[in-house]
Amino acid sequence: MEANDRDSVKRESKKSSSSLLLLRVFLLIYLSFIASAAALAQENSDCLGCHDDKTLQGKRNGKTISVFVDEKKLALSVHAGVNCIACHADLKGSDFPHKEDVAKAQCTACHKEENKQYGEGLHGKAFALSDKLAPACQTCHGSHDILPVNDPRSAVAPLKIPYLCGSCHHEGSPVQLQYHIPQDSILENYSESIHGEALLKKGLTVAPTCASCHSPHRVLPHTDPRSTIARINIASTCTKCHAAIETVHRKIIRGELWEKKANVLPVCVDCHQPHKVRKVFYEQGMADQDCLRCHGREDLRSSTGKSLFVNVNELAGSRHSKIACSQCHSGVNPSKLRPCEGITAEVDCSVCHAEIVDQYKKSIHGQLFAKNDPNAPSCSDCHGSHGVLGRKDPNSPTFAINIPNLCAKCHREGKKAAIRYTGTEHNIIEKYTESIHGRGLMKSGLTVIATCTDCHTAHHELPHTDPESSVNRNNVSATCGACHFGIQEQFDKSVHSPKVTKTDKQLPVCNDCHTAHRIRRTDQDAFKLNIMEQCGRCHSEIAKTYFDTYHGKVSQLGYTKTAKCYDCHGAHDILPVTDPASHLSHQNIVQTCKKCHTGANRQFAGYFTHATHHDPNKYPWLYWTFFGMTGLLVGTFVLAGIHTLLWLPRSIQYRKELKRRLSRKDEDAGSSGEESPPPAEKQR
Repeated sequence: MEANDRDSVKRESKKSSSSLLLLRVFLLIYLSFIASAAALAQENSDCLGCHDDKTLQGKRNGKTISVFVDEKKLALSVHAGVNCIACHADLKGSDFPHKEDVAKAQCTACHKEENKQYGEGLHGKAFALSDKLAPACQTCHGSHDILPVNDPRSAVAPLKIPYLCGSCHHEGSPVQLQYHIPQDSILENYSESIHGEALLKKGLTVAPTCASCHSPHRVLPHTDPRSTIARINIASTCTKCHAAIETVHRKIIRGELWEKKANVLPVCVDCHQPHKVRKVFYEQGMADQDCLRCHGREDLRSSTGKSLFVNVNELAGSRHSKIACSQCHSGVNPSKLRPCEGITAEVDCSVCHAEIVDQYKKSIHGQLFAKNDPNAPSCSDCHGSHGVLGRKDPNSPTFAINIPNLCAKCHREGKKAAIRYTGTEHNIIEKYTESIHGRGLMKSGLTVIATCTDCHTAHHELPHTDPESSVNRNNVSATCGACHFGIQEQFDKSVHSPKVTKTDKQLPVCNDCHTAHRIRRTDQDAFKLNIMEQCGRCHSEIAKTYFDTYHGKVSQLGYTKTAKCYDCHGAHDILPVTDPASHLSHQNIVQTCKKCHTGANRQFAGYFTHATHHDPNKYPWLYWTFFGMTGLLVGTFVLAGIHTLLWLPRSIQYRKELKRRLSRKDEDAGSSGEESPPPAEKQR
């Protein structure tokens, strides 16, 4: 029995030992798993736990470097969602703390194509040779603060690329000295070129940068056939921006270059230096000289007798001095002895001035020209032919002071344009010269004053009946507002503006009050006395009541200092009386009256300005009082008149009787020998 108990105890002890051993094995496996999981997790937060220390340093190739990582910059970069070990691949699976000598981050895993191009280029080959001057990915893009190229803060944003490349490729740089590269002040030349000015001075980010021409990653010398700047590829590189350039150049480059030497046609950089590209026209061989061999003679005339002489001095001083003849006279064939042989078409200005020519075609001038009307003006009629000058040149016919005389060539009374007028508008030029605009321009020389083209436009002239015309009723306020902006703002808020008053009636516009061409000064007596008639054309009943008042009667006598319509209602900011901003609102009417009547008060302002005795419904007391007083006055004079008429015969008879008595008395006195008493005694 005891033996059985001992065996049982031994068996239980063995089971307990086995269970304890198994528990220990599982615990060891679990701890190993936890440790390996912690080692494999390697989250960015784990790395930043140490690398957010600005004083933290490490080793690379035996050199001490800072390994601080700015968490804020990393969060804003394009790699914000990428784990550290995705770039620092050699640390994958390593324990903390990791080894000190860590290799540079590898971009290949994500940017395989860019890395391939970089390896094929000059930069990548120099880097493979451990050249200290060779740029790596981090040199251009940065490390932990990489931003997208469209971010202005990015190191490779278009506006920063010239300076980025210029940090190595500038005159006297180590790159130039080590490789003996003829840099020729690349950065300086680029900044002064048309591309550099557009990018660096005007901020046009679509302008070409270094990377646009040389490519961003596979930078190759121009001698490499694969290079974007190789002679066989340069045209393709340039036409990425300058499309269809060959078509344009066929009008400029002599035909011989295209026909006789097709295998050595000039490429872009033959005429336009790579980094000094300017907005100029380069020498076109002898093209212009070929034209002037004939057209330089003063006696040259066409079959119709028209002079074909081209004044070289006039052309040299014009806006087109840098433009070759063949650019305007595009029908020439340089391969012929006479390049202009067979040309019948007129010069097409739309080649350069497409938008302006489109406007001209829609204008009344262009419509008449399309109908071959001999009176229709063309471009050369206004601008000239070979002596075209800018509109800011005082010698130009389109200079502000010269415009009235230019338009007068056709629009002066009796000229070819004036005879077409069917309305009442005549003597336009004469009226303009007498207006405030004309006097300011032609007598005072104020070139900012409105001219014909300011109101009618320079190339899109249309009749005032055309809805698109700048002088159409619906557009006049905007046209005048181009100069009188503050007035337009007031007018657009007034009761005369179609934006405020919705009616089928015709609302007044600027030229209704100020006229179209004979615009007077508003402070002249003639304008002040005439303005009431202008208002009365629409407000006839109110005008009648105004002229019944003291203000109106005095103004009819020519007295200009009395209140006119605009003194009370405003000139351009006329608003309903119910509007708090109105000059005649309850809040403002006293101040309006005080402009003339300094002692005005609320009771004074209650005066009925337009009150009339003709309206028994609106003003019954005034109506009946007027007729009552008028009846009393008339009745008094009638009765007095009747009384006078009735008394007149008796008065005449009395005077006759008095004369007879006096005559008889004198006779009696004479017969008695008495002297006639003096008049005084007679009276006694």
